[in-house]
Amino acid sequence: MPYFETITGPSMGQRITLTRDQYVLGRHPECDIVLEDSSVSRQHAKAIKVPAGYAIEDMNSRNGTIVNGTLIQGRAPLHNGDMVRICDIELAYYDDIQPSDIKVPGQDERSSGMGIIFVDDEEEEDGSYVQTVKLDARSGSQFGIQLTASAEMKLSAILEIMQSLGKTVELDRVLPKVLDSLFTIFIQADRGFIILKDETGALAPRWTKTRRPDQEELIRVSRTVLREVMQTKEAIISLDASSDQRFDGSQSMADFRIRSMIIAPLLNSEGEPIGAIQIDSLQQKGGFEQKDLEILIAVANQAGIAIENAQLHERVVEQKLVEQDLELAKQVQLAFLPKELPKVPGYSFFKYYNPAQQIGGDYFDFLELDGNRLAVILADVVGHGVAAAMFMAKLSAETRFAFGSIVDPRKAMAHLNDRITALEAERFITMTAMILDKATHRATIVIAGHMPPIKFDKDGGITEPGSEIGGPPLGIMSDIEFDSCETELLLGESLTLYTDGIFEAPNAEGQQYSIARVREAIENAKGNVQKAGDQVIAEVLQHIVGCEQEDDMCLVIMGRDT
Repeated sequence: MPYFETITGPSMGQRITLTRDQYVLGRHPECDIVLEDSSVSRQHAKAIKVPAGYAIEDMNSRNGTIVNGTLIQGRAPLHNGDMVRICDIELAYYDDIQPSDIKVPGQDERSSGMGIIFVDDEEEEDGSYVQTVKLDARSGSQFGIQLTASAEMKLSAILEIMQSLGKTVELDRVLPKVLDSLFTIFIQADRGFIILKDETGALAPRWTKTRRPDQEELIRVSRTVLREVMQTKEAIISLDASSDQRFDGSQSMADFRIRSMIIAPLLNSEGEPIGAIQIDSLQQKGGFEQKDLEILIAVANQAGIAIENAQLHERVVEQKLVEQDLELAKQVQLAFLPKELPKVPGYSFFKYYNPAQQIGGDYFDFLELDGNRLAVILADVVGHGVAAAMFMAKLSAETRFAFGSIVDPRKAMAHLNDRITALEAERFITMTAMILDKATHRATIVIAGHMPPIKFDKDGGITEPGSEIGGPPLGIMSDIEFDSCETELLLGESLTLYTDGIFEAPNAEGQQYSIARVREAIENAKGNVQKAGDQVIAEVLQHIVGCEQEDDMCLVIMGRDT
């Protein structure tokens, strides 16, 4: 009966028997075959029953479906042993044929983990092995052991291996070097592989090597033995693996005619297991001997350190790439924000923008409109970071179109809300928009779930025009009507817009800066826009000294000069 067997991914080793006419594969939990990978589309592909067996068809997924290394277009028939790759998950298709009889298409000695299947063997109560020897991988000299006389003839080769590994900092160069070196030392080795822990602590195959092309078949690996090797930190040699009771349940050794094998843990600099290395032989005569165990430990200990260094190097490189991408994203995001303040006779302006991370979700803009009007807009996308910044970029374009093409600011806000809601991005936005008529000095205010502006009056008092007309945030529901109010800016008066990253900024004791202190700073500035902005920002930054900035900060002030 046809079936899929997962080769890589969270469900590695799972067998899915195919009996129905159609199976949908995808990330959505209601799919027939659920693939737990964020890069997989909700409904990615489907397996369809055809007269010759099954075919695979891509369902217009984002990243496509690959069969035997080729990106398919539409529907492709499946044959015994075909490999189906969906993002980072691989499935092998079999038509009632044992995996040991199938070659993996395209696999060579430098494939990274393809074709390895973990087997949960039934453990014997006494934990015994046939002709088995164990050796602690942590004891001994600099290399974890003291080589015996029988291994001294290979010492120079081992030292050369260690020197080579010490110069390698790329994981994809370290792993094949390790296996290449072992095949040079152990001429009786027919197959070898390296298993490493992934980020979740699960075992994942990383590299395989075979002596001859005709040995490139699926490799079944005993998860039970790997766990024991890594937990005890002891290397194991089985001199007659084909009859070892540990593998009776799965026949993982007998399936491949393995006669002898050596498994050693890979330990990091702190002596903690990060994986394991195994080499095995198909030969009835001339297989491994007990003395070979010491040699493998010597190489494995050095390889463990080299792999750890390579992993650290990879993380550093990945972090640098992320930082470069974020810096580029920061420059792109800043391009969406106004670089200069408006030049309006008789008015002063202040702006401040500082994301909690390199990029953020706060947004402000100054838009010159028809009819001698100026729109001063400030918004806050829920959350911060990359996702919020991407949404902010879309908001910028939609805001410019809405307020630039629709005269009534209430209708402009309603149109903008409909556009944001239609995105179905599961994010909402708070916004305040002030439309200044430069001739009459009157500002029309429309609010969508945001704080009303703080107005400094000529008599020295503080008011908040628009506090009674606030509508819901943008993006929650469509067909919303927004209200507006008007306020006149007299000489010496100002209007201040701000995001919650300003007044909610906590200090080391968890106390927030507060809206009261924002009002107080504005009141103390007595209508001086620059002084008010500088005082608020200076106080906030002083308030959070010794703490990480938790949210994006944005402050915009518009004032009429005296």
